[in-house]
Amino acid sequence: MPAGLLRRFPGQRLLVLGDVLLDGWLTGHPSRLCREGPVAVVDVEDHAYACGGAANTAVNVAALGGRAALVSAVGEDAAGQRLRARLRAAGVTELLVGVPARSTPVKSRVLADGQVVARVDEGDTDPLPPPAAHRLIELARSVLEEGCGAVVVCDYGAGTLTGPVRDWLRSVRARLPRLVVDAHDLSRWAPLGPDLVTPNVAEAAALLGQTPPAGPRRAHWVDRNAGALTRAAGAGTVAVTLDAEGAVLIERGSVVGRTRTRPVPAARTIGAGDSYVAAFTLGLAAGGTVAESAELAQRAAEIAVAGTGTAVCSAAELATALDGGRVVDRAALAGLVARHRAAGRRVVFTNGCFDVLHRGHVGYLAEAARLGDVLVVAVNSDASVRRLKGEGRPVNPAEDRVAVLAALACVDHVIVFDEDSPRELIGLVRPDLYVKGGDYPPELIPEAELVRSLGGEVRSLEYLPDRSTSELIERIRSR
Repeated sequence: MPAGLLRRFPGQRLLVLGDVLLDGWLTGHPSRLCREGPVAVVDVEDHAYACGGAANTAVNVAALGGRAALVSAVGEDAAGQRLRARLRAAGVTELLVGVPARSTPVKSRVLADGQVVARVDEGDTDPLPPPAAHRLIELARSVLEEGCGAVVVCDYGAGTLTGPVRDWLRSVRARLPRLVVDAHDLSRWAPLGPDLVTPNVAEAAALLGQTPPAGPRRAHWVDRNAGALTRAAGAGTVAVTLDAEGAVLIERGSVVGRTRTRPVPAARTIGAGDSYVAAFTLGLAAGGTVAESAELAQRAAEIAVAGTGTAVCSAAELATALDGGRVVDRAALAGLVARHRAAGRRVVFTNGCFDVLHRGHVGYLAEAARLGDVLVVAVNSDASVRRLKGEGRPVNPAEDRVAVLAALACVDHVIVFDEDSPRELIGLVRPDLYVKGGDYPPELIPEAELVRSLGGEVRSLEYLPDRSTSELIERIRSR
């Protein structure tokens, strides 16, 4: 089972080899239009940096509980120093070759109220000089001799994986326990016969010299071309990722499975492939099947893109999801909220009885989820509902109400509370946004003052007309 597989991640050591870069995030508010051109002037309020490329793959391996040894090259500049510091803080064994005349690649994104309005790319992507390439090989060889469960190659065309490095990998291919390749151009890795490749659909189409169709037809295109993709990639397993539509799994030339996910804005998907590759490889190294490992990978990628920034998924977050952990207690919720906050995610909180869930509930919860990155739903216990609604309520016990809510794609965490008011939970969560369903204004919501005192915002969302639990129960009784 995937959950049991996750518990074996801490024993797995992976060698991650490839192109690293530094992701920069400049966030602010668009205040006006620029006089020099039709673009917004963004008043930058914060600068943040994260590991990108192969470095983010290694960070995800470590966050998921594995042991990551990263071999790559950086410039001896400020960006290279930032990368080293962040890798060490993440628990990655960084074996980076410093190249004095090289400028570390940096991708800086400008976010205006959460929307990416520009990206600036800097740094050298020319092939490494031969001395640096040979030093890279020495470091990779030492990791391989010490032992590892897999080698993950991250080739984004940034000059790290030169001819000598590929020749060395070819020479030791028979000794590699498992070779996983994440590359923009898979054709030059086909001669090595990777065990797993993870192209997105555009990269898969480029491998065949084709243009993939748009929308839902992409999965059918992968199905039709499964055999050709396997031959062109030279791989045992091909996992073609389809962004918001999940992924299609191919083994030995035939489609053997499909994983699915829920869509998020494009600004949140940066680095999702790194989370996917890290979890997939750890799953295989821990003895999982392709299907089990692919499901872990899809869930990790889904969790990683819940907030803005470069995607990272932790073992705790993945374990919570796999254990049906959308239903949590207070201790677990506190830990989850802390991790969401650390990742820069906007937390939305709401509460209610949710007895006899109806269309009005679903619409209001979906709208609440769209207002942030994480939706926490607090549900009144049976005793609390009786005190609020009277005898005969709830119609459905708490365990049933919670199970239905947790099954909604828009809901991230569900918790039951026994008090008449969710004030204690609001103090625990400290939501960025508190949402209530109903036709009363925010100033009449009893918890509004508390939420605002904690720095949060309050908003009221109307149910659909003629949609309420009481009316639904009355119609059932009358018939």
